[in-house]
Amino acid sequence: MDLDSLAINEVKSTAVPQLLTLLTDFGLEDAYVGIMKGVILTLAPQATIVDLTHQIPPQDLWAARFNLMNAVPYLPPGTVHVAVVDPGVGSQRRGVAIQLPDCFLVGPDNGIFSGVLAPYMSQGQPITVVSLTNPEYWRSPTTNTSKGSLQPSTTFHGRDIFAPVAAHLLTGIEIHQLGQVLNPRSLVSLDLPPLQQQGGEMVGCVQYGDRFGNLITTIPADLVKAPRWHLTIGSLVVPGHATYASVELGQPLALVGSHGWVELAVNGGSARDYARKYVNAFVSNDFVSNDFASEEYPFFFPDCAGESNPPRNALIGCPISLKLLSENA
Repeated sequence: MDLDSLAINEVKSTAVPQLLTLLTDFGLEDAYVGIMKGVILTLAPQATIVDLTHQIPPQDLWAARFNLMNAVPYLPPGTVHVAVVDPGVGSQRRGVAIQLPDCFLVGPDNGIFSGVLAPYMSQGQPITVVSLTNPEYWRSPTTNTSKGSLQPSTTFHGRDIFAPVAAHLLTGIEIHQLGQVLNPRSLVSLDLPPLQQQGGEMVGCVQYGDRFGNLITTIPADLVKAPRWHLTIGSLVVPGHATYASVELGQPLALVGSHGWVELAVNGGSARDYARKYVNAFVSNDFVSNDFASEEYPFFFPDCAGESNPPRNALIGCPISLKLLSENA
């Protein structure tokens, strides 16, 4: 694919959107979510706001990436999706608005939109991206006397930039008015290793661990083309089943989840906790390629997997393979 062509293959104007979604790591104990909604409704009182989730683990870009990617297809065309999981707030990271053929995305340029964007990019579909550099469409900023100018808060761009920008899109403002046009290929991307065929197995990796402890892989459901199959993660081999209840309580299983990916689960328990000892015993400390691991984008590390209370994303990037079995196997 010629990525340069994406810069000029822009989305044509569509009908004014009316629906807006919010996804954040703000939780529900503080007023941050309500404040964002207040800013939106002040500028666009006709807006309908849907809360996707505000329980993303703090600063967990991988969880934001997966949950947004999973939710967007279920919202009506034209929806404005605002995502604020923003550990780099106040830094040089860009704020962006993205127009796709069937929706808008607004938030920080830190990779959380890469799951949504991947199919559009791979298919060469039109994408319009702007950097949010026009303060006319921000919330009325506060005075920053140390800089002698008006600036938004350095800790709450959700309130001062992303919420008002999204509200202006709901009122019919064209995306080009919001700032400088960018090449879509310049966006930060959270990328996982691609699927690989190795002998008779398809090797993917863990892309997300949900609150139940299910480990969701990058292996799509359409690769499960046999009635009998199993997953392997580390030294653990788990047979495929149709439902969680297909095995006894506390037992592991593999199945196709409602999201359309193959997942590893434990009936009534946590696959993340169950699998850790098998992975930790099987994988050496130099498992992760330097191409995929960095402090900025932390992939699976065995020492993290052995912790008594590892973070939810501890196994992200860990290889997991699918093998289809013959009837007589």
